[in-house]
Order: sequence, then C-alpha cells, then structure tokens
Amino acid sequence: MSAPLVLYLRSRALPGALAAVAGCAVAAACAARWLESLPEFDHTARLPVVVFGPLLAAASIATSLHTPSDELDRTAVRAWWPRRLAHLLAPVALAVLLFALAVPGHAEEFGALAAVRNTLGLTGLAAGAAALVGARLSWLPPAFLVGTVYLAAPSRPGGGAQWWAWVMQPGGQAGAWTVALGVLAAGTGLYAWRGARRVTGEG
Repeated sequence: MSAPLVLYLRSRALPGALAAVAGCAVAAACAARWLESLPEFDHTARLPVVVFGPLLAAASIATSLHTPSDELDRTAVRAWWPRRLAHLLAPVALAVLLFALAVPGHAEEFGALAAVRNTLGLTGLAAGAAALVGARLSWLPPAFLVGTVYLAAPSRPGGGAQWWAWVMQPGGQAGAWTVALGVLAAGTGLYAWRGARRVTGEG
C-alpha cells in the first residue's frame, strides 16, 4: 500500500470506521440469533436489528467522510470526486456484504434484503447530510428519520407507508427499495460533488 494512500486513510479515520461497521454487523448477527431463539419469535422480531444495525453502520461510515484539508482538495490538479466516491462506496459494499450475511432471511421477512436496503438508504442519507451539515453531525438526519418512522409507521406493511416508512418495510417492498436507492444516489452524488462541509472546530 502506497504512503499517500495510507496517509489518506488515516486522515479520514477510515480504518476505524470499517472496524465499527464490522462490529455493527457482528452485533446484528448476535441479536438476530438471540431473537430467533425466543419462543415467541416470528419474522417481525428482527425488525429492530435490520433498522438500528444499518443506522449505526451508516453513522460509522459517515464519520469518516470529513475533509481535514478542504482548501487543498479544492485547489488540487486532479478532481477529488472519484476519490470521494471510492471512499464512500468501499465501506458501503463491505457493510452490505456483512449485513447480508448477518441477518439471513426470505424476501418477505425482515432479513437480508431489508438489512441491505436500509444500509444503502441510510448511508446515502448520511453522506448527503455530511455534505450539508458536516461529517460530525451527519448521523442526525438518519437517526431522526429512523426514530420518527419507528414510532409512527403502521404495523401492516405496504401501501403508502412503503414510501415514507421505507426503513420499516420487509425486504420485498418495491416502493421502499425505490426510495432507498434514490436516497443513496442523491446522497452519494452530493457528497462526491461537494465533499463534506467543513465546520468550525474540525481538524
């Protein structure tokens, strides 16, 4: 691994973020196994796992999106957006793989598909937030969305709720996937274009 790449990874604290993502996936797997062992278990019991596990992973990824030298980035000879894009998509790919393995299940259940969809959508939301409010506070919009929807979503999936309560839907809901992928594309594009907003106090 080249010295500039090592310096880049360390300056963004990306190794720590990847370790946190792996830890979230392990915790999700353990929680899912424990829930499955309960006598009253049904497929809805894993809903908190496929919602809050991806939320923590998205927050971990977003913390590594800060830019310690944004002045240098803006004046660099080569465009920075490909580096930002790779920086974001690499941990997202890792998170998707780990959560797919951590919470297996059929499409109609709260299993791998729901966990992957929520990982993609919530990370896209966090990336967009990093571009608007800074990496340090980028976890707030995903956390607000999850907290609000978790309390307000109807118990029956589908219908209009799959659009506004997409994080609470089973894995097979097409509308929920459409929203999640749209948020991922918008957030990824915004972060790749602008980078994380520099806020007072960030080093």
